[in-house]
Amino acid sequence: MNIDQIRFAERFDKVTGSAIREIFKVIAQPGMISFAGGNPSLDALPDRQVSELAQYVLAQDGKAILQYGATEGYRPFLESLKEYVEKQIGVTVPAVLPVTGSTQAMDLLCKAMIDPGDTVLVENPSFLGNLQCLKLYQANLVAVESDDNGLLPDDLEQKILRYHPKMLYTIPTFQNPTGKSLPEDRRKAVADLANRYGMLVAEDDPYRDLRYEGTPCHSIKYFDQNGWVMFLGSFSKIISPGLRVGYIAGDASVIRKCTVGKQSTDVHTANLNQAIVDQYLRRNLLPDHIQKICSGYGAKLQQMLRCLEQFPEGVRFTRPEGGLFIWAELPGKIDAVNMLAAAVEKKVAYVPGTYFCVDGGHLNTIRLNFSNSSPEQIDIGMNALREIIEQQ
Repeated sequence: MNIDQIRFAERFDKVTGSAIREIFKVIAQPGMISFAGGNPSLDALPDRQVSELAQYVLAQDGKAILQYGATEGYRPFLESLKEYVEKQIGVTVPAVLPVTGSTQAMDLLCKAMIDPGDTVLVENPSFLGNLQCLKLYQANLVAVESDDNGLLPDDLEQKILRYHPKMLYTIPTFQNPTGKSLPEDRRKAVADLANRYGMLVAEDDPYRDLRYEGTPCHSIKYFDQNGWVMFLGSFSKIISPGLRVGYIAGDASVIRKCTVGKQSTDVHTANLNQAIVDQYLRRNLLPDHIQKICSGYGAKLQQMLRCLEQFPEGVRFTRPEGGLFIWAELPGKIDAVNMLAAAVEKKVAYVPGTYFCVDGGHLNTIRLNFSNSSPEQIDIGMNALREIIEQQ
């Protein structure tokens, strides 16, 4: 029998692979200006500092670090991480689990909670990677309507009453892909609805520290009454994505299930990577590092916004106060998927917005990243996009 007759698991039937990863194959071309990914700037990666910390922790505790570790996490890091998370969200958390990037946090949460056919409510648009994760666990995805300030609590309650969801997935701060931030009153409303109807909330907040202006809001977890909110975070955007260190915090029974699920996934997150981040926290290195990278990112954000202001009439776009992304809606019936070929020909790449939408559509939308381009590249690339849209 020929291998092309092999039967793959049904869970892959609705998953085709990441459109962003496919676009990455294009942006590898020499001279390509990419607004497509969500990578930190190379200037923001503290390679020398990480090297020094790695040498220090190996000299201090090298035998334990190089041995297998506990699934629950490297003990010193567990201590500093719990303190850090509680400071972030403003409340005590019963338990915290270090994971291999916050993407794994979502995977473990789905593994622990989602049965095939369970309804999960999601923002529309939402982060493509975790939409794929939910589809792999065969969840029934239902979109919650949004406005310029993020998801609408009234529509959320209507969807809860209609679909009886197991979980809501949300990125409340500088959302990927739109850059929107949920106001504090809506965050409280989400927590109240979760408690009233017994719905788990996966609050994914990896961009929280990348604020360039405005006033921070409390997390949804801050308003949690009975443990229904699980807080997901990551050090990828503020230290290094290559270290792959994230976390999930919240109810101890849910964390325990995630821990059991992690045992058969990767046993434990790399001890060395946990130890490096632990030193970042213990030495209080993060505040200065974050202030430094936010200064550069904020300038790039404003530069891209100024470029967008020169785009043809009818182009609408978000104005984030932080994060890594701007969401743009193009005029008329412009198809951003088809337009990508013209952009690539001019050595510019972006991600069409339709890939972030639960039910597709929204073909005239694009996601733009500004963090991984130089100021010169932003000017050149955005001018090229403006010309293409004018031609369209």
